[in-house]
Amino acid sequence: MKNKIDRRSVLMAGAALGATALAGLPGTAYAAPGTPSADTSPTDRTWTGRRTANGWPVLPEAELMRIEGSDQSVRLADGDAASILLHVARRFHYEIDQLRDGDVTGHTTEHGIDQDYESNYLSGTALAIRPRAYPVGAKGGLYPRELIVVRDVLAELDGVVAWGGDFATPKESHFEIAYAPGHPKVKGVARTIRGWQEGPGNEGAGTVDAYGPGRRGRAEAFARRTA
Repeated sequence: MKNKIDRRSVLMAGAALGATALAGLPGTAYAAPGTPSADTSPTDRTWTGRRTANGWPVLPEAELMRIEGSDQSVRLADGDAASILLHVARRFHYEIDQLRDGDVTGHTTEHGIDQDYESNYLSGTALAIRPRAYPVGAKGGLYPRELIVVRDVLAELDGVVAWGGDFATPKESHFEIAYAPGHPKVKGVARTIRGWQEGPGNEGAGTVDAYGPGRRGRAEAFARRTA
């Protein structure tokens, strides 16, 4: 599917001005469901726990899953986590920019990390979209119009997904499941997404207008509530 947003249009003064208010809002702050015990230390950045920072089990392998609407795939934990994170990737592809080879990474077996939240790749419950463009510690890499979409996604998923751009040490390419496995919000959001996919096709990724006043207002309210 052709990318819905002409990336050059974000340079237009009118679009940038219209996005400024929402772009500056805080979003869902990262809070791991449980504190990992002695998994990492300032001198040893190798994650050794059996569960990752968000409480999900470390996986030796994960299934390769296609990102609908694109030619790309990513390895994720099967089930609710995959349903939710694939939705995030689809919305990026449809509404921000077309995904290309190497743009999306997910599950890994490499235990070396820079930040604790990066351990969530080990459980297949996080993905990174263009991690080289948006690395750890860098902030302000997204255009204002792109931030509107990200904020809309976070609000739509009711905080079940946390965005690395909101973390104390940011990573704007990073999206993760914010709750432990079995949490009712995770199950509820995944069920909603599957309903969109099985429905008549007028809901979900590819059908959203993140810039409409109604959705903008809801995204702003959600960001303030969860700051």
